[in-house]
Amino acid sequence: MAVVRDPEATKARIFAAATAEFAAHGIAGARIDRIAREAKANKQLIYAYFGDKAELFSQVLQQALLELASAVPVDADDPDCYVDRLMEYHKAHPELLRLLLWEGLEYGEGEIPHEVERRARYNSKAAAFATAQEKGTVDATLPPRHLVFLISALAGWATAVPQFRRLLVGGADGDLDSLRESVRTAARRITQPTGSTGTDSPGKP
Repeated sequence: MAVVRDPEATKARIFAAATAEFAAHGIAGARIDRIAREAKANKQLIYAYFGDKAELFSQVLQQALLELASAVPVDADDPDCYVDRLMEYHKAHPELLRLLLWEGLEYGEGEIPHEVERRARYNSKAAAFATAQEKGTVDATLPPRHLVFLISALAGWATAVPQFRRLLVGGADGDLDSLRESVRTAARRITQPTGSTGTDSPGKP
């Protein structure tokens, strides 16, 4: 009986195996042999689908970022809730931040693969904050691109460096809940319009 092949299912298994491998070992330390074994795929097939290891890493990271964008669409009108949802996503999917850290170690400030597409996605997030600033729902003191950067950093750092978080804040559920509320408050304070009647407006306790 002829074997029925499902290329999309095979690619999905490769992506899942490659995500775990790259998150654990980075680009240089990852091994295509291990990815092929975990994905139950032929090693040469991986090269045929994705080219070299660096391109496979890039596509894995691109897919992870698209999944984040789909699961947590930018909400510039409600920044503290947006940062809260980002924190929850990163807690459930720590591999994304690990991939980003490995990418930073590999490329530094140099150009990354598929940079045009990545920049376009970040620009769209900044545009959402610019629109919120124009509507007056977000403070216009900080540039919208800086707001995207700051909120992303606030949301991700606890997951990106769990040892730092544990040593400084603690690792118990109550410690994490308290940190999460502090992050929400910080996001609210850097985005809240001047003169807002919210609880964190100037003059409020």
